Amino acid sequence: MKLKEARSFYLIIATSLIAGLSLNYIGITPIEALIYSAILYGLTAPVLIAIILHICNNRKVMGAYTNGKMSNILGMPALLLLTAAAALLIYLKLSN
Repeated sequence: MKLKEARSFYLIIATSLIAGLSLNYIGITPIEALIYSAILYGLTAPVLIAIILHICNNRKVMGAYTNGKMSNILGMPALLLLTAAAALLIYLKLSN
């Protein structure tokens, strides 16, 4: 594949390589980077679940395919559990 045909692909690869190398120079090891990305995922997961539940219960968006009672009964505790886990994650990370 020629450079002109896949310019975006090579730009993303080069940017990722530079970002990965720069992490080493600022003192973040690859394992720490994995831990930080897991923390970021843990913090964003409750927000994404809340957005998904909101969209799935919106008749304008979903029409006849909105969430049923069972989906909401299972979705809300999942949202609350993930929110509690994210709050605990923040507390434990800040207490170190």
